Amino acid sequence: MAGELRNGYTTGSCAAAAAKGAALMLLDRPADRVEIATPAGGRLCLGLEGAACAGGEARAAVKKDSGDDPDVTNGILIFARVRLAGDGITIEGGEGIGRVTRPGLACPPGSAAINPVPRQMIRRALEEAAKECGYAGGFWVEISAPQGRALAEKTYNPRLGIVGGISILGSTGIVKPMSEEALVQSIHTEINVLKAEGVRVLLAAPGSYGEEFLKESLGLDLRRGVQCSNFIGDTVEYAARLGFEGMLLAGHAGKLVKLAAGMLNTHSRYGDCRMEVLAAHGALAGAPAGLIRQVMGCVSAEGALQLYRRAGLLEPVMESIARKIEEHLARPAGAMPVGAVIFTKELGLIGCTSQARPLLARLRGDWK
Repeated sequence: MAGELRNGYTTGSCAAAAAKGAALMLLDRPADRVEIATPAGGRLCLGLEGAACAGGEARAAVKKDSGDDPDVTNGILIFARVRLAGDGITIEGGEGIGRVTRPGLACPPGSAAINPVPRQMIRRALEEAAKECGYAGGFWVEISAPQGRALAEKTYNPRLGIVGGISILGSTGIVKPMSEEALVQSIHTEINVLKAEGVRVLLAAPGSYGEEFLKESLGLDLRRGVQCSNFIGDTVEYAARLGFEGMLLAGHAGKLVKLAAGMLNTHSRYGDCRMEVLAAHGALAGAPAGLIRQVMGCVSAEGALQLYRRAGLLEPVMESIARKIEEHLARPAGAMPVGAVIFTKELGLIGCTSQARPLLARLRGDWK
């Protein structure tokens, strides 16, 4: 497609490739480039830099390439230092990798901020290196990012309680540009195609989590859908303009609760009102002041919602939030019915707007 943006690869992919490259050096199979598997199902071939082997350990780096996404980590080196071990794989965080200090994130307090999917990628890459070389032992690996401490100040890590560096992230291994005018145009193009194919009720999800939920939990046909990134209001407005008979949005609570504050572009550069929304609707549902203060101190929507669940207030809080989301989505939707379903990975489906059930019934005949 003309004007299509270039994808990049995540810090998780960089860490996995660097680890594999260092392991291959230790196992007498040095390489300039290495292949790794991605969670998205494909493979990446990435070049190595700064490779060295001495004193029973090896070190290699991969330069982060964010493609056309405006990412502060673009161009930095992600290093892996690897030693052979008796068995198993131990993954540590070194210089420039943040350390988690607060609960509610993907990594437990005290651990390096290397998220679960990148850890799985690193393990798989090291297992591939071992298999290729006929090695039956284990590895110790340390991931580092020398520029990470300085760059972390330009991210949300300090607010989230991640100190001393960046996080190693990525749920697919691939960076897809998320916030350029060309991306909006590509979303419009996908919607145009769906309309031309006769789709009458459009499915939308901000990202891969929402798409997985639609498929695995709601059993919906993703061929009817579009990944709308943070441009939720624009997607609703465009679908209404094209004459769709309805639209169903599915997203993680960490993103969709922003809609209750009228944030129809949910990118973090425009603000982060999650805890304020959750606290306000908790108060409306009768939560005591002490609980509201706890919610305001949370670093993730999941953590705040778990507090409400334990207090028996999750349902009224989400009902209140869903009503406000519906009110704000109605503005760009006009006469087109639009519904939203809200979930978290731990709690599953936790809320839906009044239009969601009729749209689901139309799409698949029943409600799960």
